[in-house]
Amino acid sequence: MADSNPNPEFLKEFYIPTYIFNEEAEISNVVDAPKFPVLVFINSKSGGQLGGDLIKTYKTILNEHQVFDVGEETPDKVLRRVYTRLEKLKQENDEFAAKVHERLRIIVAGGDGTAGWLLGVVCDLKLPHPPPIATVPLGTGNNLPFSFGWGKKNPGTDHNSVVSFLEQVMKAKEMKIDNWHILMRMRAPKEGACDPIAPLELPHSLHAFGRVSSSDEMNMEGYHTFRGGFWNYFSMGMDAQVSYAFHSERKLHPEKFKNQLVNQKTYAKLGCTQGWFAASLFHPSSRNVAQLAKVKVMKGHNSQWEDLPIPHSIRSIVCLNLPSFSGGLNPWGTPSARKKRDRDLTPPYVDDGLLEVVGFRDAWHGLVLLAPNGHGTRLAQAHRIRFEFHKGAADHTFMRIDGEPWKQPLPSDDDTVVVEISHLGQVNMLATQNCRSKSIHDPSSTHYNGDGEEDDSDEADPKTEEDEFRKFGAADTFRIPDDVDISRLS
Repeated sequence: MADSNPNPEFLKEFYIPTYIFNEEAEISNVVDAPKFPVLVFINSKSGGQLGGDLIKTYKTILNEHQVFDVGEETPDKVLRRVYTRLEKLKQENDEFAAKVHERLRIIVAGGDGTAGWLLGVVCDLKLPHPPPIATVPLGTGNNLPFSFGWGKKNPGTDHNSVVSFLEQVMKAKEMKIDNWHILMRMRAPKEGACDPIAPLELPHSLHAFGRVSSSDEMNMEGYHTFRGGFWNYFSMGMDAQVSYAFHSERKLHPEKFKNQLVNQKTYAKLGCTQGWFAASLFHPSSRNVAQLAKVKVMKGHNSQWEDLPIPHSIRSIVCLNLPSFSGGLNPWGTPSARKKRDRDLTPPYVDDGLLEVVGFRDAWHGLVLLAPNGHGTRLAQAHRIRFEFHKGAADHTFMRIDGEPWKQPLPSDDDTVVVEISHLGQVNMLATQNCRSKSIHDPSSTHYNGDGEEDDSDEADPKTEEDEFRKFGAADTFRIPDDVDISRLS
């Protein structure tokens, strides 16, 4: 631990001695195990130069062996090594190691893709005591950190900022969060490829969303099957198309994406050039969700599949687990008492085993989220969701998981591409005391508006194209930063 630490009594509660990581190191003589032992995973490529700076600061405050750059060593390798070492020490009756194992926490600093990657690793390892995870907002959208109270602006990387964050971690509460399995299956094409096309390189969410092996129980003869998972959202349509353009541009010209504000301006510009702000003119109706896919939902554990009608004007559909999409906006909102009664809708809890399914017509529709009680077109709440894409509407569509997009080829012959989302389980998160995410098991979470208090004008009612131009609404995927002049976006 660095000698310059202003509060060693406080920071020692996070410090893990070297012998926990390295069997060749001298065993520590420290009597009291730390109350909040932490492993820190940082994406050095996130936030411009911030990721690299953050690594340096954490290594001066904590033991450098408990701070990891995910670009140099993947989280799954690190966690397997650390937990194997802890188990060995426990078998040797090392009480200090046993307490570290029991109390371990994780901090992950990066974009939503990096955070989702870490969550996926912890879930897949099926640990007996899964560590709760705190997320540092180091990306562009930062929906996961914002949902659990860690903010959405990129953090300071100086000593005092990191110490302040560690203090919040010490005071944080644990919350469960649902995680979701996604399966995509299509018949092996006679010609051409059906693999997801990532923007120049495969993002973390698609690493998990990979083709299953021939021995996998999900594999079917004559079909290509892909599987993966997500924690925040799955979306399909024009919002994912804009995201795909943004990620492609960032991969081609990384030097232009050095801070969060520049990234948001670029996103807004691409939203305009891709036609998201005038979708009825520039977006062919064949790409509307209702033309692309038949959607079915299963509303509960023991329910039957039901067809979900999608208004023909909907160009983007979002299956949302957290109350934060594209930079902190809540597409579902909080249904009024009347909506709860008439449509059996509930607030968006993060651990109720339900996804909120919301539709958007265009970027203006999305901007309604900036208004008090604003929300998108509420389509359903579901325990399972199924999309069936048939030949004819288009040769591809765009999809994304937790902020990371891909281009998905669609059938060229008489067959169907199926995407099915189902509840998988839960993982532990660390959250601030007054975070936006709410638990169905927390009595203080019963947040709702009184009858008639919210704006219910945007449910699944038919709208004319002229109405669409007058409508406001969306998210940072849709939102134009305050200091951007829309007349100059071209």
